[in-house]
Amino acid sequence: MGTPLTNIVREKYGAAARRAAAGSRASCGCGAGDGCGPDPITTELYGAAETALIPEGAVLASLGCGNPTALAQLNPGEVVLDLGSGGGIDVLLSARRVGPTGKAYGLDMTDEMLELARAHQRQAGIENVEFLKGEIEQIPLPDHSVDVIISNCVINLSADKRRVLAEAYRVLKPGGRFAVSDVVVRGTLPDEVRRSMELWVGCIAGALEESEFRRLLEEQGFTNVDIEPTRVYQLEDARAFLRDVGLDSEVLARELGGCVMGAFVRAVKP
Repeated sequence: MGTPLTNIVREKYGAAARRAAAGSRASCGCGAGDGCGPDPITTELYGAAETALIPEGAVLASLGCGNPTALAQLNPGEVVLDLGSGGGIDVLLSARRVGPTGKAYGLDMTDEMLELARAHQRQAGIENVEFLKGEIEQIPLPDHSVDVIISNCVINLSADKRRVLAEAYRVLKPGGRFAVSDVVVRGTLPDEVRRSMELWVGCIAGALEESEFRRLLEEQGFTNVDIEPTRVYQLEDARAFLRDVGLDSEVLARELGGCVMGAFVRAVKP
């Protein structure tokens, strides 16, 4: 079930979960081949002090473009929801931040990722965590039930971002915070990139333009919107994005360099 894009994302991220379960590093910017090495989006996001707190498999399975748990303000006793929780790294780190009186939910649509995340939870011995199966366009939680929403390079994968943000607004409590890492575009991406499903699943082609992200958040009712670049991808990074997708990488890399960035997006529900 699901849209063609949803099914492709599920298939690709299921494969990434299987690679991580086998002890290989997953990668956001994968091409069509089975081999999937490090990429400039997902590497070097977590410090040694953080990775020491969680199972190695959760680090291997991480497909994020930032570290929302380091940037978001998380307080003891709060309820946190991670949209597209993957192997569970940000959920487990959040659970430690909110403590035993708080709770961290992870939402993912991919069975292999959910299985992996629950295994990592058992290994870490963290009890204030619950992983839910579902899509980020239809969050299986009640209205006004969450203090903080985090996400790590997942909203860009959705074909209906307005619906995602509406759902985020719905489940947040008044005063709740939206604090996500995602890939954001400055300027206009070439049509060839937008048309490439491989790049969309690889966390790039579905990225919102910066001003459009801001507009969509404000349209839902969010206030205090702030988009802070955390990593700007340059020419060499863009070449890595385009590997194995059959595009003219030299020409497109020049157009992409400096146009795509990892960003931390903050907003508040009044």
